[in-house]
Amino acid sequence: MTTSSLIPELTEHQSTKPTIRVVVVEDHTIVRQGLVALLSTSSNIDVVADIGDGLTALDLLTTHQPDILLCDLALPGMGGIELIERATSLNIRSIALSMHHDAVWVSRATEAGAWGYLVKGSGVQDVIAAIHSVYAGERFLSASAQLATSRPELTSREREVLTLVAQGHTSKEISAMLDISPRTVEHHRANLMDKLGIGDIAGLTRYAIRQGFVDANLK
Repeated sequence: MTTSSLIPELTEHQSTKPTIRVVVVEDHTIVRQGLVALLSTSSNIDVVADIGDGLTALDLLTTHQPDILLCDLALPGMGGIELIERATSLNIRSIALSMHHDAVWVSRATEAGAWGYLVKGSGVQDVIAAIHSVYAGERFLSASAQLATSRPELTSREREVLTLVAQGHTSKEISAMLDISPRTVEHHRANLMDKLGIGDIAGLTRYAIRQGFVDANLK
């Protein structure tokens, strides 16, 4: 078969690809506009609406009934986690978009019903690939989100101790704040270092900042 005889077949196949209807929710206008422009480069993705707050987004989901919700987790009006839960109840598949790449946030999003999780800064192809994968019924985690979920899970108490250590509190201060003994604080801190393979307080602090437990600007 010659090359020219393939062209009609390919064109016909491409024309039958379903259009994926997407609603984009992101409160930073420049980021949202960038996402809409990016998605417009894909021939079978149609952004039917975009908005910057969660409460208005819920109305848009009800009105448009899109295939996919691409949703930031930090939103005014209604938080991203709640919006994902509401979208799930409407049988709309969601992809979370967040600056956080720690296991806690990935778990919160997926437990709320998200099919995908993209860390802000993901490549162009990741965003488009996530939409196609989720539309096809497949889960999608960006590389850093996958790495986060492969790390040891911390208990709620370990997360509390880690946060307070990273904020610069001493064992005595943490003991008083959590109403536990200083010895127990030291035990939790040793467990954290063992689980995470980190050898000092500075390392725990850097880890906590990277994972979003504390804001580096407030440290």
